[in-house]
Amino acid sequence: MTKINAYSKLMRFDKPIGIFLLLWPTLWPLWLVNKGIPGLKMFLIFILGVVVMRSAGCVINDIVDKDIDPSVERTKSRPLANQSVSIGEAYFLLLILLSIALALVLQLNLSSFFWALGGLLITVIYPFCKRFFSAPQLILGFAFSWSIPMVYVANNLALSAEASLLWLSVGLWVVMYDTFYALVDKEDDLKIGINSTAILFGERVGFITFLLQSFVVLLWVLIGLLYELNFIFFSSLIIVTFLFVRQQQLIRDRDPDQCLKAFLENNYVGLVVFLGVFLDLLFIK
Repeated sequence: MTKINAYSKLMRFDKPIGIFLLLWPTLWPLWLVNKGIPGLKMFLIFILGVVVMRSAGCVINDIVDKDIDPSVERTKSRPLANQSVSIGEAYFLLLILLSIALALVLQLNLSSFFWALGGLLITVIYPFCKRFFSAPQLILGFAFSWSIPMVYVANNLALSAEASLLWLSVGLWVVMYDTFYALVDKEDDLKIGINSTAILFGERVGFITFLLQSFVVLLWVLIGLLYELNFIFFSSLIIVTFLFVRQQQLIRDRDPDQCLKAFLENNYVGLVVFLGVFLDLLFIK
């Protein structure tokens, strides 16, 4: 049971926030392109894909950071850092997860398979970026928004203007909220020489993340207009705006606990946008 718990922690099942932050922007296009009624098979494949690939990403990240994590307060208790899981066991678990992901993507069309390879490549590259790239959150933005083009391709649709704007909006949203997350580790990252947008933005981090939030809301408004959504969806964006303002208040003093709270509350942002899409398509369309 102890070993099972260690594997579970390695896949971050004890911290499901990452699953939700990956899930919401996957559900948005699933509902939009299917006009509110996604097929059950497609729905299940993408839900399982989110869980499996997020878990695989965590394992890859911990393998790459196994020598760094013991030096960071937030990560020193991770299974590879505290040696409750060996590196060989981690690779074996990763092989199982990637095999499941392959089995899932093979249920989709051929284009989805090639896009999935691209997503895997970004997932592998991301953990290394913090060592040489001053804004690794940009790469994470690609990784966490990759399901959006995957949904369109899997539904045999071209990457339209709507798809591109949705992809851009989620990528920028990820950069914003992961900057809040990076604020939690900023002091440790500075000591060990790890890059992040929290360090890059410096004292302007509040202003820059505010600009990102504003641009993301504007993009979501435009997407709503392009998809001809109505007042329910746009009302959800009003709630999102209030949540974004609250997050700025939380990070104002750069207190790590409050910055973590600001990061976690983006789960509510994703949920509110999904409910806006879901209810709008359910009752209006």
